Amino acid sequence: MDRAMTCGDPSELADPDSGCSGVLRDVWLFLDNEMDPANRAKVQQHLDECSPCLEEAGLDRKLKELLARKCGGDRAPDQLRHRVIASLEINITTVRVTREQS
Repeated sequence: MDRAMTCGDPSELADPDSGCSGVLRDVWLFLDNEMDPANRAKVQQHLDECSPCLEEAGLDRKLKELLARKCGGDRAPDQLRHRVIASLEINITTVRVTREQS
């Protein structure tokens, strides 16, 4: 399904964020529950009223579930994890020293 689709609402031409385009752009934020409550309610209302967007959101949800199931157990190698942690500790120390000197 083309993510640039609309459901024929003429108001979407004036404000693309208010219709299907805006909903489909933000659907992953919605599925991850990373939206503020007001925007989440708007997206939910749109999905309740627009079956093409509801179908697309359902496909995205299934894709996210598949990715989590197939890739969710991957873990970075210990050597990489230790290097990243060491780098973060160096950065934190640098920031603290810089702040103390200012």
